[in-house]
Amino acid sequence: RLMPAFLLATAAAVAAAQPAAPAPNLELLAPDRVFTGSEDASHDGWVVLVRGDRIAAVGPRSQVSVPPGTQTLALPGMTLLPGFIEGHTHLFLHPYNETSWNDQVLKEPLSLRTARAVNHAQATLQAGFTTARDLGTEGAGYADAGLKQAIEEGIIPGPRLLISSHAIVATGSYGPKGYAPEFRAPQGAEEADG
Repeated sequence: RLMPAFLLATAAAVAAAQPAAPAPNLELLAPDRVFTGSEDASHDGWVVLVRGDRIAAVGPRSQVSVPPGTQTLALPGMTLLPGFIEGHTHLFLHPYNETSWNDQVLKEPLSLRTARAVNHAQATLQAGFTTARDLGTEGAGYADAGLKQAIEEGIIPGPRLLISSHAIVATGSYGPKGYAPEFRAPQGAEEADG
């Protein structure tokens, strides 16, 4: 009968000796001004407390409780803004004045288009967009799902993605044109009618 009690006491002692799980990263962002987007004016002397990847508090420095061990990032001369939301993008395309849509969809390999999409995702995030709606891969299949996963897993930098993979278009309204009717050219979107 003593053996189970001994094992429980030993297990409790071992658990107590384990180091505590590290607290989430805490960072205090201290710019000159904070613009919240809910008023017309920015707020001088405000700070933003970040816990991990989430905002924990925003307000005047005197009213934000800062836990011990929080790192402060001074941002003199700067105004901190909320992350922007991009409502319509195609990360798997690049400007048509560089390469036509037909050439991108019909001639560029998926690996090249994905490499471009990685760069586009990073540039989008660095421009201040923390969320983006990618409204179709334009012939790159479900590569946007892998791009989204790579961002979520921290493999590459990029905004949170809301993806659609295959866009939906009316028959004959989109994609490469001018081919013989019996030739089915690859489409950048799924055709649907009705």
